[in-house]
This record gives sequence, C-alpha cells and structure tokens, in this order.
Amino acid sequence: RSSDLLRDDLDPKAPRAVAVLRPLKLIVDNFPEGETVECSAPVHPHHPEWGTRSFPFSKELWIEQEDFMEVPTKGYHRFTPPIDDKPGSRVRLKYGFVTECTGFDKDEAGNITAVHVNYFPDSKSGTPGADNYKVKGNITWVSATHALAAEVRLYDRLFLDPQPDGGGKDFMSVLNPNALEVVTAWLEPGLAQAVPDQRFQFERHGYFVADRVDSQPGKPVFNRVTTLKDSWGK
Repeated sequence: RSSDLLRDDLDPKAPRAVAVLRPLKLIVDNFPEGETVECSAPVHPHHPEWGTRSFPFSKELWIEQEDFMEVPTKGYHRFTPPIDDKPGSRVRLKYGFVTECTGFDKDEAGNITAVHVNYFPDSKSGTPGADNYKVKGNITWVSATHALAAEVRLYDRLFLDPQPDGGGKDFMSVLNPNALEVVTAWLEPGLAQAVPDQRFQFERHGYFVADRVDSQPGKPVFNRVTTLKDSWGK
C-alpha cells in the first residue's frame, strides 16, 4: 500500500512533536500558579544525535478529549474520576509527571469543560522517582499557557469503500463526508519555527507537513499526510 510505503519513508526522517487536536483543559490543582518545570523528549527516538526538545509543564495543560471518560469502559487506562470509594485513575503525562484524577467540571449543557488532577512531584520522567510509579496510562499534553495555536488540516480517505467503482456502484455515493476536517490544534512551542514543507510526526496522530503556501514561521499551518496506521479492512 502506498500509505505504508509513505510511513516507512517518513518514520526515520521525521522529527517528533506533540500536538493536541481536540483539546480538553487539564488543571493540576497542586502545581504552583505561574511556575513551570522544563520537560524534555528526544527529537527522534532512533537518532540520539539529533538531540532533545524541551517544553514547559504548567498548572493548566491541554489534553485530548478522548483521554478522559466520566464513566469508563472496561480496559480504559486514561483519566477517570473518583467513583464511589475508589480514587481517580493515575496516568503519566508523557515526558512529565504521574498525576491522579480528582474530579472534573461541566457546563450547564453537560459538556465536560475541565479535568482536575494532582501531580506527584517526585515522579518526573527521567528521574529515579519515576520508577516508583507503575501506571497503565501514558498520554500526550501541552502547556495551555505556552502552546501554539495552529490550523491543522486532517485529510482522510476520499472514499468510504476501498473499491468505490466496483460492482456497479456510483462512486459519488461512497464519498467520505469527512475527507477533510480543519481544526485549531495546540502544538508544543518549538513548532513555531517550522518552515514550509517541513515534515513531523505528531505523536499519536500521524505524519504532518507544514503547508508550502499558507504556513509561515511563527504561524504554521499543517496538513496530515498519513495516519500512524491504516484502518482499511480492520
């Protein structure tokens, strides 16, 4: 498949970065207001010579909406609130700290507007204390105060059927209405320096390229080239 070949080509070349595409506010209640802690991650996990990238951890973060579930399904290992006499779930914020969910906020319409956690100061990734915490969930995040808002275009397959013109079908009937979705995403701060045509792997989300026409340093626009895995026939 062409998408597999594309992934095989991009994987060794594309620097890694974190982007939150569908943001939900995460508030670290016991983290000091106005302070930050620098966290770091490899630019590429298989190229240590490329060095590291750094980004701040702060009291208010963005996580993906799918990383919290008010009523968890079986096998869900991300944020869940305290239920009855059970504490909320513990989740590692990747490259950062282990946190424990303490509650959440809703608006009048019943939409979840924020998730509340406490963090464990001795649990930072890369420090000896990190080994003291065994958690199943490990999620990406960006600092709400420092993240870069950017237009991200999520291109998906054009057709809902892998053989749109097979069996006498009218290919117009199997067009994918979600072939393009445009979102305002929150990116780790270093992506402000992206230049047109530069390619990245956004952790969890796939491979993206800075648009050659619309993207500008300081105000990037990203297009998804391909997801991390193909879902055809699965």
